[in-house]
Amino acid sequence: MSLPENFLWGGATAANQCEGAYNVDGRGLANVDICPAGKDRFKVLLGHGETLEPDTEHIYPAMEGIDFYHHYKEDIALLGEMGFKTFRLSIAWSRIFPNGDDAEPNEAGLQFYENVFKECHKYGIEPLVTITHFDCPIHLTKEYGGWKNRKLIEFYKKLVTVLFTRYKGLVKYWLTFNEINMILHIPFMGAGLVFKEGENETQAKYLAAHHELVASAEATRIAHEIDPENKVGCMLAAGQTYPYSCAPEDVWKAMGKDRENYFFIDVQARGEYPAYAKKFFEREGIQLDITEEDEKLLKENTVDFVSFSYYSSRCASADASVDTTDGNVFATVKNPYLKASEWGWQIDPLGLRITMNALYDRYQKPLFIVENGLGAVDQPDENGYVEDDYRIEYLKAHILAMMDAVEIDGVEIMGYTSWGCIDLVSASTG
Repeated sequence: MSLPENFLWGGATAANQCEGAYNVDGRGLANVDICPAGKDRFKVLLGHGETLEPDTEHIYPAMEGIDFYHHYKEDIALLGEMGFKTFRLSIAWSRIFPNGDDAEPNEAGLQFYENVFKECHKYGIEPLVTITHFDCPIHLTKEYGGWKNRKLIEFYKKLVTVLFTRYKGLVKYWLTFNEINMILHIPFMGAGLVFKEGENETQAKYLAAHHELVASAEATRIAHEIDPENKVGCMLAAGQTYPYSCAPEDVWKAMGKDRENYFFIDVQARGEYPAYAKKFFEREGIQLDITEEDEKLLKENTVDFVSFSYYSSRCASADASVDTTDGNVFATVKNPYLKASEWGWQIDPLGLRITMNALYDRYQKPLFIVENGLGAVDQPDENGYVEDDYRIEYLKAHILAMMDAVEIDGVEIMGYTSWGCIDLVSASTG
């Protein structure tokens, strides 16, 4: 086995999916708190919700989570018992700045995360911290329109400065935005966007994306200034897109789908917008407020590593009549060579190796697999245990594929965290 000696094995969570305690110790309301379970959820995730307030007709699972806020000590003890070397978790922005634009941070929130990080180190676990994991104070959506407003860059800079200063020596590994490309698919969750009737949604999404990319570069700069030992990564919802056939039109369609996702990381890891993205903006009439200062900042503050989630590969065809599967969020052509999970995710361990090679060839930066796992309708047996051999097989096959990418292909890898290592609220279904 040729994984590096300091390889970080562990598991991943997110504040909005596990913490609960949404109104405890000064925490403010966040976008994720008003994403309901049930049939209306996806409308809200898409930015088409009818209200920015919770109501009595819906259930809001993020408000309760699994109550990690009050049970983190026993949960982290279990992770330590499992031999974790790292634990990926995220910061609830509204726990630090309840409204997002507050003059001063909430000390109770800062102390909570300090306690969590110290508890991790007690068991030899290195925290891997996502600064923003589908998390935006709802006040920033109501008052400023979410990330399509450039002012959020300044609020984010204030947040990260507080975090990097307070947790210097406690946290070394940081991710700026979770699955940044999901802005295009679930913009309310990814960027706090709510669309008015007739609004150019594509324009708003890419404008918000630009502001997040600039904010990410600012975070990288500030992290290195406060502590040169800090390592900052970007994070992509990944999965290589295969052409449905060898027809050139299918190959071209697959390339376009990959570019749609890679463009974010091209900016974060290479430091500039690729030519294909500029041409896309030109064709679509998309106007981004890219300043000379933005361009300089992006160029000089690229990420230290590229992290990503991988659940399945994707498939594309120029023929709109080909069968598709949505896999909860991503609509993709059904690959006839792959089995699918109960949720429509196509199971493809080799696809992980292919994705790793594609990312490493493109960026030549260390990779970190920060999400990989299998969703299923788990049925407890008569003793209350879930015998999930199917999940064990899924994880085993993907870990072996990861090792092949390292041992045979020479891909540089920092670690692997499965999703999720403990019960969580589902981001897509609630």
